[in-house]
Amino acid sequence: MLVYPGFAWHLFWQGRGKGARRTKRVTFKLVLRGWKGDKRWYLYGIFNLPMVFREVFFLPFVPKWRLMMQMREKAQIMTEDEIRRALVRISHEIVERNRGVDDLVIIGVARRGDHLARRIARIIEEIESAKVPVGTIDITLYRDDVNLFDHQPTATKTDISFEIDDKRVILVDDVLHKGRSARAALDGLMDFGRPASIQLAVLIDRGHRELPIAADYVGKNIPTARREWIEVALKEQDGFDRVGITEKEQTS
Repeated sequence: MLVYPGFAWHLFWQGRGKGARRTKRVTFKLVLRGWKGDKRWYLYGIFNLPMVFREVFFLPFVPKWRLMMQMREKAQIMTEDEIRRALVRISHEIVERNRGVDDLVIIGVARRGDHLARRIARIIEEIESAKVPVGTIDITLYRDDVNLFDHQPTATKTDISFEIDDKRVILVDDVLHKGRSARAALDGLMDFGRPASIQLAVLIDRGHRELPIAADYVGKNIPTARREWIEVALKEQDGFDRVGITEKEQTS
């Protein structure tokens, strides 16, 4: 029964806002499945007590239990070594295309693009023996769906401590999907100056673009279905390097 307080809490709070009816239906199914004797839900609660505690007392407005229970891992698509080799290749391509690192700056999109940006900067420093300025931009308030969240989005700190006027900006993100995050990042960069050019580097391009945006540097192209999702894990944030593909399970 350890996991059920979290479900009940979400069942109460998700009675309001967009998608509330579907959230209630899924939550009832999970609770009833446990009451009918499926012991997996008891075990899940026991091994995830810290997360249960966080869900019950700190994040009542975020339906993470529903999302976690509906996703299953389909395949691993990049290992730690493959991620490293992809970043090394991207770094060489950046140096070659820009004929060095003069007037070059790198800005990563929080919360994983910034880690990739710093890795690329370190690799370029090893190649060219010259440091490249690195910054972080948070795009939360520039998103076109910020008003659609059921909860108040939390913005992290944007850290661009250098001028970008007339600079060649390398914008780094982990996954390029619909193109809306890249568009938000472009809007954010314009508030800091007028760069000479902006080039986009991503670790994964999964397709399904909704805006006319393309990456200049891609670690790996992964064709995906719309029900699939790319999960990127990085040591700086997750403790390990890995890219996997998950799939939404169909619910009746």
